[in-house]
Amino acid sequence: MEIKAPPTEKPYEPSAGERKGLLIINTGDGKGKSTAAFGLAIRAHGRGKNVKIYQFMKVPSARFGEHRTFEKLGIPIEGLGDGFSWKSQDLEHSAQLARDGWEKAKSSILSNEFFLVILDELTYPLIFGWLDLNDVLHTLQNRPREVHVVLTGRNCPAEIIEIADTVTEMKMIKHAFDAGIPAQRGIED
Repeated sequence: MEIKAPPTEKPYEPSAGERKGLLIINTGDGKGKSTAAFGLAIRAHGRGKNVKIYQFMKVPSARFGEHRTFEKLGIPIEGLGDGFSWKSQDLEHSAQLARDGWEKAKSSILSNEFFLVILDELTYPLIFGWLDLNDVLHTLQNRPREVHVVLTGRNCPAEIIEIADTVTEMKMIKHAFDAGIPAQRGIED
């Protein structure tokens, strides 16, 4: 490890640009995409801002840790899917759930009712061909100026990355699962 001296001067100049709603992408094969988005939800909610979270792969009855917490905080979170695709009994039904869910999310984005809309795991229905990429792009590009949108999931389409304001790629370096350690409630749920 290399020891470095802490900076004694501000390492950047303040931005001269105008504030606007951001399109933020958390993608990559590492952990933390949804977790980072949920951190922004808590930050915005803590400032009294309206937040809505849509989870495209979770079932509406999901009771993971984030659901329990967001319920306590009063942050609406909605599962729109029927779980992981490999567990699906009917992929066309899964695709229809994604399309119906997108219409809800699209309505929330365009309503200008929310400061922040999170589209958790939206990349999957996109890369499975269940959603029309052009419709998603059009909605994201034509949303009200003040609305922030966070989109999560692996393999984010390049067309969305191109229009995004901030893109973070989570890179897996090492994962406990590869060492035979199963997923653990409270860490990976």
